[in-house]
Amino acid sequence: MKRSRSYEAKVALLEREKAYPVHEAIELLKKTSTAKFPETAEAAIMLGINPSQHQVRGTCALPHGTGKAVRVLVFARGEKVREAEAAGADYAGGEELAEKIQKEGWLEFERVVATPDMMSVVGKLGKILGPRGLMPSPKTNTVTMDVAAAVRELKAGMIEFRADRAGIVHAIFGKTDFAAEALQENLIALIRAVLERKPEGVRGRYIQRVFISATMGPGIRVDEADLLAAAQKKG
Repeated sequence: MKRSRSYEAKVALLEREKAYPVHEAIELLKKTSTAKFPETAEAAIMLGINPSQHQVRGTCALPHGTGKAVRVLVFARGEKVREAEAAGADYAGGEELAEKIQKEGWLEFERVVATPDMMSVVGKLGKILGPRGLMPSPKTNTVTMDVAAAVRELKAGMIEFRADRAGIVHAIFGKTDFAAEALQENLIALIRAVLERKPEGVRGRYIQRVFISATMGPGIRVDEADLLAAAQKKG
């Protein structure tokens, strides 16, 4: 694949095979952004797990948010619909919304929350929502009776993450126009959340390698020891 001159110029800023301290990696991420608009900051966290035996999945509240407006759909009934709407849900309802998704292919939302009693309805949407990563789950706190709290968390910058079949977690942690300190704090929060989901029985190094990049920029390896030391600090 042929790269643009702009991309190649950004790559030239990096030292091949070098793992950068966290603050340097963040600065380079901002410098190697190639678009004329704020790009998404992305992380690829390679884990020392056997994906066929270990599942790593969870949520992370990014302290500085994602920089992106998130449309939230809530499946609920009665008073819970009103609670969801009051908390800022973009859409809230029951069977009528499920029917709209099934019959019209409506997918104008990025996150889905459901009360437990609505999962019989939501379960029928599995083939539509599942492949898009939209199915609510107790593991990500998106199947809950406290729909108001879930909506507020998602609107404030709660993200979901999960290891893929190669044992890699891909997640966003902000925008390239964020202050370097804000991006660093978001990345550290993400690493802490992944550490907290370490499966029992995993031996050796759990977090193997970490790369960050702007959506259209080159990958930058972060010094894992430096990153883990920052993540393990209190406060």
